[in-house]
Amino acid sequence: MHQYLFYIGDFPIRMYGLVLCMSIFLATGVAYFLAKQDGRWHQHVLDIGIYGGFAGLIGARLWDVFFFDWDYYQHHLLEIPFVWQGGMAVQGGIIAGVLTGIWYCKRRNIDWVAFADIVTPSILIGQAVGRMANLLNGDAFGTPTGGNFGILYPVGTLAHKTYGSQPLWPAEVWEGQLDVVIFALLLIFRACGHARGQVMCLYVMLYSAVRFGLEMLRGDYVEPFLFGLKSAQATSLIFFLIALAAFIYCGVKDKKQTAASKTASKK
Repeated sequence: MHQYLFYIGDFPIRMYGLVLCMSIFLATGVAYFLAKQDGRWHQHVLDIGIYGGFAGLIGARLWDVFFFDWDYYQHHLLEIPFVWQGGMAVQGGIIAGVLTGIWYCKRRNIDWVAFADIVTPSILIGQAVGRMANLLNGDAFGTPTGGNFGILYPVGTLAHKTYGSQPLWPAEVWEGQLDVVIFALLLIFRACGHARGQVMCLYVMLYSAVRFGLEMLRGDYVEPFLFGLKSAQATSLIFFLIALAAFIYCGVKDKKQTAASKTASKK
């Protein structure tokens, strides 16, 4: 765990920012590979990666500020742009990035649902590498394990400031590992017969389930948001239910279209 790579004068070059940028580059590269493999729209991936990356950073920061830490930032408005302190919410980044991608696709007459099905697995690579950035920065940490096992964060990290030298659950590490598992599951699902839009829906369902469970171990914020749930748990539950309904709808719609085309071909 190392927060600083080197200094330029008194200005620190943080590992957090470097690894976070690497997560965007790698996710864009994997998306390009998947689109190239599919044979559609790969020439647009770089532009979408740039626009979506910037939008994702802004969305991730604002989501964290307003949903997780508004009690603090309402009294420290000038610190909202201080992303090097930590505080980037994955859910906000994904939403902002996806909405930007949809906007781009609509402007260029690209079937954004089909495009999303192709490149959605690449988002998990960005998320997994992003969790490495959280580990290096000492944020998105877990609660104390209550034993002699867990991660010991060094002085200067938010985790150490919050819990001192207590061993903490490796919540961000486990999330990064599970992101890789979901990445593999989505690739397997893409190789099977599926309805248009279902890959994207499955991604939302699987990640929401993982995030809901791991929030029980997160210690960077513990205040309940809705019905005793943390804010990330409440939004994960909402996203899961919406994605489940959309997954079923896509499957039913695909079956109806297939049946209608078969009927038409017999006439």
